[in-house]
Amino acid sequence: MQRYFLKQTLEVNQQIELEQSVAKHWIRVMRATVGAEAELVDQNGQLFLGKLQSEETASVKIVQQLESHSELPVDVTLIMGLPKQDKAEWIVQKATELGATRLIFFQADWSVAQWKSNRVANKLERLAKIATGAAEQSHRTRVPEVTFEKKLETILNAYSGKLLVAYEESAKAGEKSALVTELNDLQNGDQLAVVTGPEGGISPAEIELLEGFNGTKVGLGPRIMRTETAPLYFLSAVSVITELGAQI
Repeated sequence: MQRYFLKQTLEVNQQIELEQSVAKHWIRVMRATVGAEAELVDQNGQLFLGKLQSEETASVKIVQQLESHSELPVDVTLIMGLPKQDKAEWIVQKATELGATRLIFFQADWSVAQWKSNRVANKLERLAKIATGAAEQSHRTRVPEVTFEKKLETILNAYSGKLLVAYEESAKAGEKSALVTELNDLQNGDQLAVVTGPEGGISPAEIELLEGFNGTKVGLGPRIMRTETAPLYFLSAVSVITELGAQI
């Protein structure tokens, strides 16, 4: 069944007209006809079942509120050094499918890529569309927020939860218990963030800054990962421990 995110509050027995983009996809692309049903997520993250009343006006009746358990039990923020080329798009899509709450890209000391100020808004708009599509496809009830900051310190000043740093030097040194220990300590509703570097890695100055904000360095196993792989590995580990109840 199709799922769509709407920018309004819904309630049972309400009659609404779908937003143009949603109506176009459901009725024209998916060829929905009168009586067809779709899952609709309102602006508060509440899930409802809607039934199409008219193809011409894209009128829908909200017939039932549904339960959903598709979100991670913890709030996960990915803080990532800006990657090259179109890797940001790929990361946003896959991280959304894996349950990330928000994704923040920053201009790392060793980032090769740079986003010019006059292009940031357009890039974020495209990434937001990718996140929405991935959230619909994976049947989530929230679309991750995607933002960009030039300075890592700005991000850290605004964050107050548990902070981890995926550091390749820890992996090289054979460290393999810190990540599991930190994830096993999580409780439902906790805030968790991980910092991953760009292709060049995390600089010594950034490590010093992160340690000043009580960041815990963790290894992600014995293999060195690409910049687009590390955050996805991390999200998978969070899911295994917090959703599947793995005891490691």
